[in-house]
Amino acid sequence: MKVAVLGAGAFGTALAVALARGGDAVGLWAREPGQAAALRDRRQNPRRLPGVTLPETVSVSAEIGDFDAVPLILLAMPMQALAGFLADHGGRLDGRVLIACAKGIDLASGRGPSAIIAATCPAALPALLTGPSFAADIARGLPTALTLACADETRGAEVQAALSTPVLRLYRTTDTTGAELGGALKNVVAIAAGVVIGAGLGDSARAALMTRGFAEMNRLAQALGARDETLAGLSGLGDLVLTCTSAQSRNFRFGHALGAGAGFDADTTVEGVATAKAAIDLARRHSIDMPVAAMVAALVEGSISVPEAASGLLSRPLRRE
Repeated sequence: MKVAVLGAGAFGTALAVALARGGDAVGLWAREPGQAAALRDRRQNPRRLPGVTLPETVSVSAEIGDFDAVPLILLAMPMQALAGFLADHGGRLDGRVLIACAKGIDLASGRGPSAIIAATCPAALPALLTGPSFAADIARGLPTALTLACADETRGAEVQAALSTPVLRLYRTTDTTGAELGGALKNVVAIAAGVVIGAGLGDSARAALMTRGFAEMNRLAQALGARDETLAGLSGLGDLVLTCTSAQSRNFRFGHALGAGAGFDADTTVEGVATAKAAIDLARRHSIDMPVAAMVAALVEGSISVPEAASGLLSRPLRRE
């Protein structure tokens, strides 16, 4: 076994299924023993990924120690859970390739996943898997292209080769900052896009918001040292387009509910909620103007209404694009 996926949510399960299709043995860790037992017995994850069967080459366990000999570890868990997970288990995982699949900024520290891995597991090789993808598409074997970000060019190429499949195509970059921020900030813009559609403001307004949101994504990313071409690639623009235009996106659905004044499933992880707050903190620190992110953060905390948010954006001073 060369790969293990830690986290048996929709995305983690989908990755395990996709990587096992070629016949390789893949490990899948579930946090709860009951969930692990159900996955082993039923070979399905009906709540998170209905209709998808786990190949027999996927071995499921609730014991991380069962994967001690596995060199490549995919960390498929929410961004706000990553630091706590590594604080508990980082000593066991140190020295291996740790590939974060989270998209966000840690609210407590303002760090991205690579920095959290490096701080907790100094002997590990941090990497990031991100880009435009839905778990259901990956699990069904539909063509998907992702970004693999790793600061070490040589070892990044080795990981790229190990994880790529005929329908899961990985493009490599050493710009971990750009890849992390693209994947994190697009979730904030996706919430805003959902608000626009939920409030009945129309597709033209959504297109305008996506464009201005992408501009502020670039402003913050460049201030933090990211490369322009990274944000223009899969992990930035590609992921932004997908999550702002599809109801499969949890962030878009959450924003749609906000805009429509409807309820939303409290058990569904919406990474853009915490990321909006973290992004605003970073923007203030670097004197970056991020009106879309500020609007999302204010809406989420309930300090403004949807009409007030729309009015605030529309009343901004006219200027050059």
